[in-house]
Amino acid sequence: MADSATLRFVDHGQAYPAKRAPGARAGDFDEISERFPVEQAADQAGRCSQCGVPYCAVHCPLHNHIPDWLRLTAEGRLREAYELSNLTSTMPEICGRICPQDRLCEGNCVIEFSGHGAVTIGSVEKFITDTAWDEGWVEPLEPGPARGQSVGVIGAGPAGLTAAEYLRRAGYEVHVYDRYDRAGGLLIYGIPGFKLEKHVVTRRTERLAAGGIVFHTGFEVGRDASLDALRERHDALLIATGVYKPRALKLEGAGRQGVVEALDYLIASNRRGFGDTLPPDAAVLDAAHKHVVVVGGGDTAMDCVRTAVRQGAASVKCLYRRDRANMPGSQREVANAEEEGVEFVWLSAPTAFEGGDSVSHVRATRMRLGAPDATGRRSPEPEPDSDFAMPADLVIRALGFDAEDLPTLFEAPELGVTRWGTVRTDGKTMMTSLDGVFAAGDIVRGASLVVWAIRDGRDVADQMHQWLKARADAGNAKVAA
Repeated sequence: MADSATLRFVDHGQAYPAKRAPGARAGDFDEISERFPVEQAADQAGRCSQCGVPYCAVHCPLHNHIPDWLRLTAEGRLREAYELSNLTSTMPEICGRICPQDRLCEGNCVIEFSGHGAVTIGSVEKFITDTAWDEGWVEPLEPGPARGQSVGVIGAGPAGLTAAEYLRRAGYEVHVYDRYDRAGGLLIYGIPGFKLEKHVVTRRTERLAAGGIVFHTGFEVGRDASLDALRERHDALLIATGVYKPRALKLEGAGRQGVVEALDYLIASNRRGFGDTLPPDAAVLDAAHKHVVVVGGGDTAMDCVRTAVRQGAASVKCLYRRDRANMPGSQREVANAEEEGVEFVWLSAPTAFEGGDSVSHVRATRMRLGAPDATGRRSPEPEPDSDFAMPADLVIRALGFDAEDLPTLFEAPELGVTRWGTVRTDGKTMMTSLDGVFAAGDIVRGASLVVWAIRDGRDVADQMHQWLKARADAGNAKVAA
């Protein structure tokens, strides 16, 4: 029989932590939701049906033990809940904040199907790990017995950091190389603070550094060392750079001042949040007092429109070629943006960026949804004679990201890539075309979710450990002979 602390979904309604009022939260970059009070977290966790086949865990890329730590939370056993959550994820409080739970665990909750509303899994996950940090339950990273082998990790995003942690636990010397001046990748520079406050990331990277992982920031492979030079330095390498090349939008006026890329815009905003001094030409990346149009419908577009609101834009519009139901971004983020004053212009696509040296208007056309494409989504097509214009002093292109040309950047022409530019790996070993060089995360699968990057980092660490152990054993056998 299920414990009496659970199965309360009939008596307790679905609830999320309280959100700050739109007018208040639009004035800063603090997270918009408060943490669950202890009693409310227990109530929500207690709504879990403890079903025999937990679809929440099945649809979580990490296969977190969700029903088990929900039950422990409902019983008030928070330290045990944290320890169980931490077994499968290196960043549970980060996933609790930024995972699209409505498409993953919560979207597949059994009681959601019954009409009672999903357990608010992400909010409980955030609650138990934040509590663990407050109570001192998050233990230092303890390296395993030294193996005498070193690993180089290229990229300090979620895939690279996860692999680095597991490999350090296994006893390897681990060095992490990243082009930016702070570790964390897009967690630091690509995601705004109102979704993920930066101290949440930095306390993770500080824990890794305290555990002996060596970070080389401001380091570019190809500029500071070639890939071959790093292969000489380490017994194995992991490429976990992510994908940073913005997808092109080849329209008239795309080169005008004020037409910018989403990542450039978000990086500048996050740097201001850190108190960094930006160059004078970064003024174009500030939305204050401007009419802003963001082109795109994914989570990056939502980050941009909500950032523009906080920077004091005169108006903020999101231009998307499909309708709301076919938008790839989180519906929760759309709702948050609407609450904060963003206007969505659905079924519309830009055709030109007009103005003089600087952009002054976006020319667009209305769209309609036609026949389904190869993925099953209905393809947008222009409505005849439906052109219109809207004022814009700042246009932000948020159309997604592709892989950079790593063979050229890394001075490694023999590094195999796919026709999409992502690094080609063996499906089982996760090794690239170069012996001892592995790859994981978005640079392999394409632009994806943070939770998938963590999963890939966990998997590749296991593959690298097996390969390094086999290599060490072979070397020892040769010496013995």
